[in-house]
This record gives sequence, structure tokens and C-alpha cells, in this order.
Amino acid sequence: PHATALRPHALNDTTPRAPDQTPPRSIDWRSQPHAIVERDGVHYTLLGTAHVSRASVDAVEHAITSGDFDTVAVELDSQRLQALNDPDALARLNLVDVIRKGHGALFAANLALGAYQRRIAEQFGIEPGAELKRAVALAEARGLKMELIDRNVGLTFRRAFGKLGFFGNLKFIASLMMGLLSSEEMDEDEIEKLKQGDILESSFGEFAQSNPALYEAVIAERDRYMAARLREVPADAKRVLAVVGAGHLAGLARHLEHDDAPPAAVRDELEVVRKSHLMRWITTGFMLLIAAAIGWGYYQGGAELGRELVVQWVVFTAGFAALGTVLAAGHPLSVLVAAIAAPLKPIRPPGLSPGLFSAMVEAHLRKPAYGDFMTLRDDAQTLGGWYRNRVSRTLLNFVLTNLGSSMGVWVAGIRVFGKVFG
Repeated sequence: PHATALRPHALNDTTPRAPDQTPPRSIDWRSQPHAIVERDGVHYTLLGTAHVSRASVDAVEHAITSGDFDTVAVELDSQRLQALNDPDALARLNLVDVIRKGHGALFAANLALGAYQRRIAEQFGIEPGAELKRAVALAEARGLKMELIDRNVGLTFRRAFGKLGFFGNLKFIASLMMGLLSSEEMDEDEIEKLKQGDILESSFGEFAQSNPALYEAVIAERDRYMAARLREVPADAKRVLAVVGAGHLAGLARHLEHDDAPPAAVRDELEVVRKSHLMRWITTGFMLLIAAAIGWGYYQGGAELGRELVVQWVVFTAGFAALGTVLAAGHPLSVLVAAIAAPLKPIRPPGLSPGLFSAMVEAHLRKPAYGDFMTLRDDAQTLGGWYRNRVSRTLLNFVLTNLGSSMGVWVAGIRVFGKVFG
């Protein structure tokens, strides 16, 4: 195998043309960042694009209409492609099913990320990922083979969350919320950086750069994954054009040239979501210590002290969970359900969180209308919109109730230990 050097080039801003027009020769795709790899009889051309540049759309059009390629691969998975091609897909979402399966936090994070990208779209005057959408449309129109090579965005999020740990996830959620609260436009340096990078990486800002685990899941793992997918293109594909973010060029070319592991084995490795049991063991151990402290309180201080410790447990766990629901502007019955469910943590089956119960009640009492789903992406761009929209407010209910419940457990435990051993 052999790979050429990367060829960076400034990304100019030009207006995309109608589908039936051939782009001018001045927007030659070879003038854009790219790399070429020859492997196993296949000629791979990796075209680096900026997900917010009209020039990238032009370069993609020129490459595909040139007739030089028989296969087009794009940095998309089926879920992201559907989101690009079907803006009404959210209207068909079963919110209750999402919450019941425990995907509420994942969907909320994805929604916040999408809101950030829409803000970018407004500033640049172009839809993020327009060049990817254009590549798919042109490949289909010209009868070329088309491959989606990126990992499912949900898997990327879940692996990222798993690597961050409990406190890392809290920091990540805080960074997303700060992004929603911020109304500042990007300066020139940030814009240039975004043009050269990957939309997912850029969406996390400095947090991704300062956290190796997040960078590994969002960028490095996807380089390996996409390289494996490219090696799986059909046997009759000889000249493959891969349209990917410019930030992936170096890593993708390196893996495509040098990786020897079977592609299927690489994908299997990078599609597994291994849940960290450390936090679960810590929480379980903490719960056992609290139970032991309450039992010791009964033994040492009698029924009066024992009842006081139980009351402390109920008040703080119920109170913090209810506070989380209140902060999410939940219905009074949702608040009540959260307060009832939280103290039952020692006997609740895993996965049945106070946030789950509270959000289910919220979704039933304040059932989102069709209009809520249709305006969800726009509403998610502001904090006020999250509260105004019934879909996003239900997601807030799920997240904030669980966050409050977790805090309540630790505060209650500290109070119990203070009463018994203080």
C-alpha cells in the first residue's frame, strides 16, 4: 500500500449550484485537502472537506461529476443521513419509548449538539454537512455505488460517555448547557479551526481537546472505523472517493494504509459499548455503608435515632430528586412521583430511575404535540426553548431528576454518617 502526502488548501466560500449544473473547473477537487491510498487493488481518494464550507460542496460536485470514481463513500451513518434528508423524522419519534429504553440522556445530548450545529449554520449561511448530503444525492443520481462509512452516532456518544465516567459526564453536560446559554458568534480563529476540523469534535469545543478519552471516542476511533469500512467496499469497486471531514484525513489515511486486522474485527471492537462497573460498585458500596450506619444507629441509639436516620434518608433523597424535577419545570405529579421513587433506591431494579418514572408521568400528562416535534430543533437552540417545547422539557425532566436523585443519595449518606459517627 502507498499513501501520498496530505495537500492542505484554503477553503474558499462560493455559492453551490443547482443539481444539474457542472461546477466550474476552478473548483478542482485536487486543490482541496486530500490524500490518496492504493491498497489491495483499490485506488482510494480521501477528499477532506469542511462541514460548513460552500467550497467543499463545489469540490464534491466536481469530483463526482468528473467520472473518475465508481464508488462514493461518505462520513455518515444511516441515522445522520436520515436527519439530513428527512427533517420531519423527529415528528415520528416515540418519546415514551426513548425514555423507557433509557436513552433520554443520549437523545438530550444529541439534541443539544444539533442545536449548536444549527447555530453554526445560521452564522455561515450553509447547512452543516451539506457537502455530505450533496455527495449522496449526486452518487445516486449518477448511478454510482454509495457507502456510508461512519459509526452510528449513538454508539459514538455511548462510548464517549462510558470513557468519561460520572464526573466527566457531569462536566460534559455542563459544557453543553453553557453552549446553549452562550449567544456569542465565533471569531475568525474559531471559524478557521472549524473549517479544518470535524463537526463532532468542533461541537465539543475545548472540552474535547482537553479530554483524551472524549477525543479518542469522537475522532481517533472513528478514523479506525472508517478505514475498516473502506476496506469492506464491494470487490468490484476500484476507484473510491471518500468524502470526510478534513480533520480525519491524516488518521484515516494512516489506518487505511497500515492496519492489518480484519475489518470486521475492527468494527466489532469499536461497536461494543462496555459499561464501566466502577461507579456502580462505588454506589453499591456506599448504599451498603449507609444501610450499615442506619442499622448501627438502631443498635446504638435505639428506635428514636434509627427513625431519625431513616427520615434523613427519605427527606434528602426525595427532596433533591423533587428539586431536579422542579428545576425542569415538571408537573406537580411528576415532582411527587420523583419524590416517591428516589428513597426506594435500595430496592429499585437497575435502570428504573426516578427520572424515568417522573419523565413518563410528564410525557403522559403533558403529551407533546406534533408542533413540538416540528419545532424541536429550533427550540433546542435556546434554554428558554428547551422549557417551552414539551419534548425537550420532558428530556430535561429525565436528566435533572436523575441528577438531583444522585446528589440526594450522597448528601443523605453524609448526613447519616454524621449523625451516627459525628
